[in-house]
Amino acid sequence: MASIEAYTISVSDENIERLAQKLKYTSFPDELDEAGWSYGAPLQDVKRLAGYWKEKYDWRKQETQMNKLPNYRTIIHVEGFEPLHIHFVHQRSQAENAIPLLFSHGWPGNFLEVEKLLPLLNGGGETSPAFHIVAPSLPNFGFSDGVKRRGFGLCQYAETFHKLMQKLGYTDYVTQGGDWGCMITRTMGFLYPQHCKASHINMVRGGKPGWTSHPILALQHATTSYSARDLDGFARTKWFVEEGSGYRFEQETKPQTLGYALADSPVGLLAWIYEKLHDWTDDYPWSDDEILTWVSIYWFSTAGPAASLRIYYEAVNAKGMHRIRTQQWVPHVKLGLAHFPKEISVVPKTWGRTMGPVVFESENASGGHFAAHEKPECIARDLQQMFGKGGGAYGVVEGKNGYGKISSRL
Repeated sequence: MASIEAYTISVSDENIERLAQKLKYTSFPDELDEAGWSYGAPLQDVKRLAGYWKEKYDWRKQETQMNKLPNYRTIIHVEGFEPLHIHFVHQRSQAENAIPLLFSHGWPGNFLEVEKLLPLLNGGGETSPAFHIVAPSLPNFGFSDGVKRRGFGLCQYAETFHKLMQKLGYTDYVTQGGDWGCMITRTMGFLYPQHCKASHINMVRGGKPGWTSHPILALQHATTSYSARDLDGFARTKWFVEEGSGYRFEQETKPQTLGYALADSPVGLLAWIYEKLHDWTDDYPWSDDEILTWVSIYWFSTAGPAASLRIYYEAVNAKGMHRIRTQQWVPHVKLGLAHFPKEISVVPKTWGRTMGPVVFESENASGGHFAAHEKPECIARDLQQMFGKGGGAYGVVEGKNGYGKISSRL
């Protein structure tokens, strides 16, 4: 693992002071009476969070906690682009034959989404499968470098992560992801099926099965009435399309214009992200520290908060894999689906099965978009069942079935 360095997150005092000054001189908008969440993030909430951010929030304390994770950094060369320093968390299990797993976050998430999974998937070895976990900050996000040239689309994100796994010595591996992490890991399976052996995703966006492309699924769909879960899912999806997806059109079409606001105003960034943390989760009890740490990672990010928006533009404009293609059939790579009722789109199970050769599926009673953070026990359970003995992806990585004695040293 040459040229892989331990990495310490360390934001400069100057940047922390600059944030304090920005917060000090914030101008807030007015708000209509009884607006609630209908118009976006409520003024009362944003003022409270901004005040806490300015007066009491301790970035250094959070930074110390983040640095307890096994953080690393290395350079990845993506074809046609400048070399990129990629930050990643890398937890190696002490279990013999642990399964290499690439975990990918999305927007407005970050690498900390993997944190709660680490203790749940590290052990086992003899009774349940264990995993070596690699969780990068996406290029343009967190503490990875930003990209300086246009055209860095899903294929390039996939190339970055595939090359990272190869560099770590994981020739073959499996993946887990939601949001952009779902689309990136699906792209990895499409481009590198000889190495990406299976994927588990928690954002299921398949389409209605067609009689030509999926005749068996189409027959099942045609002869089965929609369940209460399906009807609730349609309502949730309708809400997102009609009331919750305006951000996507702006980020997908004119990310630079929005970027000026987010790069200059920490409270603007806070409101932009906080709305999603509220709307996309299933009554998750966010603490102020959690919210502000997620927002601060964007504010203090290596490339700046505006850079993270560009994935929306590039995923529909760059050559190669369009984001819509990731919702369609990807062959050869075994697929696991986790359904959560407060995901931003919820489709019938027959629709999800049009995405690939499904070998595992779970239906969860609660949970939303940030499943690894909201419901880590559900994601860990899925991975252990999918890749465990008797699971549909057991032994998919040759010589690494997740079982074996616990070694006293790595």
